[in-house]
Amino acid sequence: MSFLGVDASLTARRWIGPGQEVERMAEAMAQSTALPAPVCMTLARRGVAPEAAAAFLEPQLRDLMPNPRGLRDMEKAAARFLAAVGSGTERVAIFADYDVDGGTSAALLLDWMRRMGREATLYVPDRIDEGYGPNTPAMQQLARAHDLIICVDCGTLSHEPIAAAVALGADVIVLDHHLGGETLPPAQAVVNPNRQDETGDQGHLCAAAVVFLMLVEAGRQLRTAGTQGPDLMAMLDLVALATVADVAPLTGVNRAFVRQGLRVMARRERPGLVALCDVARLDKAPNSYHLGFVLGPRVNAGGRIGKADLGARLLACTDIAEARAMADRLEELNTERREVEAAVRAAAMQQAEDRGLDAPLVWAAGEGWHPGVVGIVASRLKEATNRPAIVIGLDGDEGKGSGRSVAGVDLGAAIQRLAAEGLLLKGGGHRMAAGLSVARELLEPAMTRLSELLARQGAGEAGPADLRLDGVLMPGAATVELIERIEAAGPFGAGAPAPRFAFADMELRYARRVGDSHLKIRFGDGMGATMDAIAFGAYDGPMGAALENHGGKRFHLAGRLEINEWGGRKSVQLRLEDASPAADGGE
Repeated sequence: MSFLGVDASLTARRWIGPGQEVERMAEAMAQSTALPAPVCMTLARRGVAPEAAAAFLEPQLRDLMPNPRGLRDMEKAAARFLAAVGSGTERVAIFADYDVDGGTSAALLLDWMRRMGREATLYVPDRIDEGYGPNTPAMQQLARAHDLIICVDCGTLSHEPIAAAVALGADVIVLDHHLGGETLPPAQAVVNPNRQDETGDQGHLCAAAVVFLMLVEAGRQLRTAGTQGPDLMAMLDLVALATVADVAPLTGVNRAFVRQGLRVMARRERPGLVALCDVARLDKAPNSYHLGFVLGPRVNAGGRIGKADLGARLLACTDIAEARAMADRLEELNTERREVEAAVRAAAMQQAEDRGLDAPLVWAAGEGWHPGVVGIVASRLKEATNRPAIVIGLDGDEGKGSGRSVAGVDLGAAIQRLAAEGLLLKGGGHRMAAGLSVARELLEPAMTRLSELLARQGAGEAGPADLRLDGVLMPGAATVELIERIEAAGPFGAGAPAPRFAFADMELRYARRVGDSHLKIRFGDGMGATMDAIAFGAYDGPMGAALENHGGKRFHLAGRLEINEWGGRKSVQLRLEDASPAADGGE
């Protein structure tokens, strides 16, 4: 049964409320903990039992931290890394992917080594000229000048490039999280929770978290030898940024990484992140939203349409003036990226709509689409349709693309199988994101086959029109204190969506357009309590005009609560996502 009787809202979505089991668990929790009902509902939806509520609201990293040695090759990797650092003469190179996860992974190693009095060479491949992961010319170049090459956020499938480096006398360590194949490259160590011979218990870790665990193991080995390593807790800001930006699920130790990392970030001690926050005009301590949608895209901008290593160099930078200059450049590139993305997104959405949005896979391919934005556009298609999406830029006889998936559908495994079947030139990734290269002549059969593989996993079965809600609130109950207590159940993001609440039968006090497509409203319950709401992109669909021209009608409103800070004061605001005429929905 639909929630509040809303079967087709202003954005054509059906509203779904919490199930009876969640409601029962939330009620039991409220009785035993005295926590506010909305907090209990949020915890119950995340599967937290009443007796575990207190511990969940205060997660301790030491309780959730996995033993690094639980991952294969970990001790070997840390020992080889320490041997290179301790030798004083061995030359170390870091080969990193060009996204946030790769950049933060590289910055972690550069920062740690610098604190130990050592420097390393950073190499980030150009997205267009070299593509993803190690390539043979680059690895040979590094091998001729270095004794140890550490591949971060890449390398698990790079057999030939790593073999080429080893043949020239260099040792290679891989610290990665992308899905592994049946065989491993000839590296000294391949630390990857998604190797075929791993249990998969830590498969939710991003690459920066894997690097962090390796540094934990290195610290353990140093202490055994009577030496102290750098403070690792101070480096969790980088792990938090990578975890959120790489859309890793915010569960288990990932949640603790992000919680602690946000605390570290609030201290404003890392010049690169300080400069990035300042250029983004972020005037308060970042939260998980800012990591994913404000800071992450700016770090990514260099790898997408600019200099590939700019993001990693910024995050590892120790000079504030240099950091500001790099942050300014990334801001320029990010603005340029948004313009390129907007053009590709419009064309891709039109093509996908023409093809049909109800298939297990939504995809689009276009001539000359910039490889640096296809992943973002795929994410937009996925969000709009609640289906896995692939977007491909065609150039000559080949297309390079990127995909994003939905919960419960392992896109990386399907892409890897497609490559094994010969329908892709290459491809790989993890559950929620993947990259691929495809011959132009095989584009249609490859996408048809991929759609079949994803359908077997249940892709396309979820209704794109469903909006899941956690309950009903009244404006007077939505206080700053309540939101702060709800946020203690976070951070929210992938695998842990922020709670959404409905405000039933509200009257609109005013509604006005803000900018090109946003809507600002104030609503009330008719008994004196009022509340502000902002709906971004409301005029991209029918909701903006319907609410602006409400004519006195009352509406059910739905969205996420947030704290708005202005002039030193805090107030409650609803991030409005949907609405429905109250008379049509009923209660």
